[in-house]
Amino acid sequence: MSTSDPAGFDKDPYAQQPPYAGQPQPGTPYGTPQPGPEAGAPIPGAPQLAPLADRLVARLIDAAVLLIPTLLLAVILGTSFLYYALAALVAFGYEAAMLLTQGGQTVGKKVMKLRIVDVAQGGRPADNAYLIRAAVYGLPNAVYCVGSLFTLVNVLSPLWDKPLQQALHDKAASTVVVKES
Repeated sequence: MSTSDPAGFDKDPYAQQPPYAGQPQPGTPYGTPQPGPEAGAPIPGAPQLAPLADRLVARLIDAAVLLIPTLLLAVILGTSFLYYALAALVAFGYEAAMLLTQGGQTVGKKVMKLRIVDVAQGGRPADNAYLIRAAVYGLPNAVYCVGSLFTLVNVLSPLWDKPLQQALHDKAASTVVVKES
């Protein structure tokens, strides 16, 4: 239902009004700064993006968890193609299993109080998003040297990705990492 204004334009009285300064824009519900007088002020009640230092510590904890299985593989197989392929599968399996069964958290994320959420709604991502995220994070390591370079770029990409600080595996799965309160 619409009404006509004196200028002859139709207006829908139920149309969504544009957000006010300081409110999140559609698709960025994580307290990212918006243009306006309150830019940079966190949005009350909105989940805040995880600090990069917390994400790094969480990854180091997860690496410690994976250290024993990958060392066992190295002792058994040496540093062969099979070792890299199996180590990548172990990393993928760990990440996927933890995210799917622990509500978007790995051991490191639990310790650091971080969680993976959907970028659009801010809630739990679909299972396939967790699998995509785990695959883009873990499986490239199956390729000797090139996989390590990809992983380096992947984990450093939140440093220059603005405003959501997404790594490549976050972008592929449409997820972000938030700090739990």
